[in-house]
Amino acid sequence: MQVYTLNAFSKSHQGGNPAGVVLVADHLSDNDMQQIAAKIGLSETAFVSRSDKANFRVRFFTPTQEVDLCGHATIATFYLMRYLNIIKKGIYTQETNAGVLQIEVGKQNVTMEQASPTFYETIDKATIAHSLNIPYDSIADNLPVQVVSTGLKDIIVPVKNLNVLNSIKPAFREVASVSKQHNAIGYHIYTLETINGNFAHCRNLAPLYGIKEEAATGSSSGALACYLNRYGIVNIPSKIILEQGYTMKKPSEIAVELSYKPNGAIQVMVGGSANNIKLTTI
Repeated sequence: MQVYTLNAFSKSHQGGNPAGVVLVADHLSDNDMQQIAAKIGLSETAFVSRSDKANFRVRFFTPTQEVDLCGHATIATFYLMRYLNIIKKGIYTQETNAGVLQIEVGKQNVTMEQASPTFYETIDKATIAHSLNIPYDSIADNLPVQVVSTGLKDIIVPVKNLNVLNSIKPAFREVASVSKQHNAIGYHIYTLETINGNFAHCRNLAPLYGIKEEAATGSSSGALACYLNRYGIVNIPSKIILEQGYTMKKPSEIAVELSYKPNGAIQVMVGGSANNIKLTTI
């Protein structure tokens, strides 16, 4: 079995979030895909097969279970297919467990559509602060901790500054427990204080799915942008750049563009580049 690995949303050769990609997965069972993802050991591995509904069917597996959508693995998959000349520049569709979504493939970047946002319950800040081992007043006063989804549920956590964000030493069992209680993938923690003059600086924790921390998280970035719009920090139409992965020494940048569809729904597009392509045989 040939598996490609490459880093999506990379800002440098060392940066980005590594994903596995299996380009021909039609013959694989669910158990096969789960075993391959576990053996590769990256946060997500994408499996590409034929689709009756879209140009491609793509499924995503963490080392422990399948997830409905993965932003960085989507960017990696379509960047790789462009690199290998399987596809050319243009607009494509992918069938996922989160629906059929549009992909725009450019010369250097790939941009993926995510679902229009859904906002769920807010969560007690004291519970979140305790699970992150930070003081209660380190969380922003004027914004809620809230579950938001653009395909996957994330718990959006606003903190006051970079010092707080960098000081977080998560109690991973508690983070997983809170995530499970709210049927969320994990925490997406952000501050508007940044390193490189981008819009926000982020960390992402998903221990419930076997991922302690990710260097770049596309689905969570879409959810965060919609959260920022809901609370008046970002206006539509808008394009913002989010930075992530610096605490892991894997600097990453994720571009998110929000606009309105003709029916008034919010269109969410998340994009970036990839590098460090490798082919392994397992």
